Amino acid sequence: MLTLYTANTPNGQKINIALEELGLPHKVHHVNLSSGEQHQSPFSEMSPNHKIPLLLDGATPIFESGAILIHLADKAGKLLPASGEARSVVLQWLFLQVGSIGPMLGQLWFFRHGVANGSPRNEQALERYGRETMRLFGVFEERLRDKPYLAGDEYTIADIASFPWIRSHHELGITLGDYPAVADWVARIEARPAVQRGLAAAKP
Repeated sequence: MLTLYTANTPNGQKINIALEELGLPHKVHHVNLSSGEQHQSPFSEMSPNHKIPLLLDGATPIFESGAILIHLADKAGKLLPASGEARSVVLQWLFLQVGSIGPMLGQLWFFRHGVANGSPRNEQALERYGRETMRLFGVFEERLRDKPYLAGDEYTIADIASFPWIRSHHELGITLGDYPAVADWVARIEARPAVQRGLAAAKP
């Protein structure tokens, strides 16, 4: 049995979505990040980085969302080609999310919303992460102008990984009217029944 330890964040949501898309039976445990559950046993013993999401496949813990997505797609034989150039392309776009989309958009969100009450706005950080976020939206816009999905013609775990982050554009001060191909991609993915189920399942 698969057990997902998750929270209602973009990184948590993408694994909920993947499990629904892949049709894999699973249980969901919502980790209370506000109370620090991620730093407490037994979660902290399973996840060396004390971060969600975490997947238990039987007794085997798997941490880091990119690794979890690859594991689940390979397990189900869906949403990730088994080999060759097609698999490489999916992994390239997946790791763009892991290495750039998540960290940059996450930092922008923090400096817009997560600083302590009374702390001065860090204009230098807002400018830096805002500029990089817009650049990344531009990368997606260029890719999606002539491709329906990030890896090409097929919906894959690369789309699942990036969708919850890009979907949060309104919290980042980004207007999708400036990125029409991205807006179309978001709308098509958001309309998928499995995506709607996954987003609902991520909520405690």
